[in-house]
Amino acid sequence: MVAAYNQMNHYGRTNGMVLTVPRPGLAEYRMTVQAEHLSSPNTCHGGVLAGLMDAALGAAALTLAFTKLEFVSTVEFKMNYLHAVHLHDALVARGMVDHAGNSLLVSSCIIYRVIEGQEEVAVARGLGTFNRYPANKRDFAKLVME
Repeated sequence: MVAAYNQMNHYGRTNGMVLTVPRPGLAEYRMTVQAEHLSSPNTCHGGVLAGLMDAALGAAALTLAFTKLEFVSTVEFKMNYLHAVHLHDALVARGMVDHAGNSLLVSSCIIYRVIEGQEEVAVARGLGTFNRYPANKRDFAKLVME
């Protein structure tokens, strides 16, 4: 199901985001800040980080929901920006499910700036709540289930 999701996820691909899933409930997105992600000279737009945050939070929830043939939708998320992000910064967003209830999943995420040979620096933190629902409620479920 994760492979099918990657095929359908145009947002992630067009923004240079690469998803890996170590196990259900954990997700990692990597991306490098490009010129089209900038809002001012050399500085990444906050919306790019918000999109990356929502993707990682949601992917963590989605990978766990997939184990019960469910999908998720974002109910809410919040994030704190900790450090500026610049052109060509390599980012990794690590999301994990913190709570799995019958109808809601809660996940957290930290986005790090990664520089080879140096300690990762947290640039943003977030928390999200996701509604879980049966996969057969969406048309694209047929594609994923095949």
